[in-house]
Amino acid sequence: MKLKADRTTLIRALAHVQSVAEKRNTIPILANVLLSVQDGALRLTATDMEIAIVADVPAEGLRDGSVTAPAAVLYEIVRKLPDGVSVELDHPGSDAPLALRAGRYATSLNALPVDDFPAMVAGDLPHRFKIAASVLRGLIDRTRFAISTEETRYYLNGIYLHVAEGPMGKVLRAVATDGHRLARIEADLPAGAEGMPGVIVPRKTVGELRKLLDEGSAEIEVSLSDTRIQFACGPILLTSKLIDGTFPEYERVIPSGNDRILRVAKRDFSAAVGRVAAISQERSRPVKLSMSRNLLTLSAVSPDQGMAKEELDENSVTYDAPPLEIGFQARYLNDITDQIETDVEFAFSDSAAPTLVRDSATPSALYVLMPMRV
Repeated sequence: MKLKADRTTLIRALAHVQSVAEKRNTIPILANVLLSVQDGALRLTATDMEIAIVADVPAEGLRDGSVTAPAAVLYEIVRKLPDGVSVELDHPGSDAPLALRAGRYATSLNALPVDDFPAMVAGDLPHRFKIAASVLRGLIDRTRFAISTEETRYYLNGIYLHVAEGPMGKVLRAVATDGHRLARIEADLPAGAEGMPGVIVPRKTVGELRKLLDEGSAEIEVSLSDTRIQFACGPILLTSKLIDGTFPEYERVIPSGNDRILRVAKRDFSAAVGRVAAISQERSRPVKLSMSRNLLTLSAVSPDQGMAKEELDENSVTYDAPPLEIGFQARYLNDITDQIETDVEFAFSDSAAPTLVRDSATPSALYVLMPMRV
């Protein structure tokens, strides 16, 4: 195998590929990228057996063939080469190392047998639809912060993507929850998605897909079955297993009778939460919200550091309901307000019940936050 490729083009593909390759695995071949030149075209492939990524890279294929090389090392070498340089990769075959040359720089990388590289088969993917990259980006950004990291509840370790009934008909809905907060966002149902099953897209897949969505593809083609999902983003194909589990009936935890409404400017609220929470280094320390007519007082107490308090008045706050005190973990508040554009709307029932949070600029977004005892 022999090829020449522009460093800028190659590094973009290697960045995605090395991210998928498993760096801490007892199977050495999974840390490698498969480089294949066929009919003058270069293809990069990596997998951790849960996700597989294939990237077609513009290159000058000088000799067909395949080789595997350490993905992270190859990425680091190419990343540190100067812009505009041409990278030549040459592998004569057999057990020989992979030679890399760029200008006056030269190195060689140990290669593992191509026959040992696993193939992750997508199988039959009967459901196919196209979705705008900007829409898919919004579904991910507004929900992924709520994905659980608790491995025992593995069915919460991803985003639940499914068809649901919205106010104006069927919609594509994304939901994530870790038991302490819930995020739900809807988008118009793409043509072809009507019969898709509800699927849980794993956290790592969500992260890799999100990186691809910044590459400039206007439209993403999604194909899926009950066990696999595939995203075609321009020259890159990302295939993933789905989480084999049942997502909980999340509608049960969305409150419907919360009638104490607080509206507050997002920027003022988020900044105040940050300043008040700075009194304590404990991530789980609550921030107390005390509300009276058009007045919001945020406060936090640290046994070791002291206390902090800040008031927001009618310039930022609208509240016309009985006084209420309620506490939330500061990080959870900021995670939600980071997704909101202008004004945050809180709907409370009492100090112990789940709170509903909405974005006044995006009615399709909804969040639920469990309070803390203060």
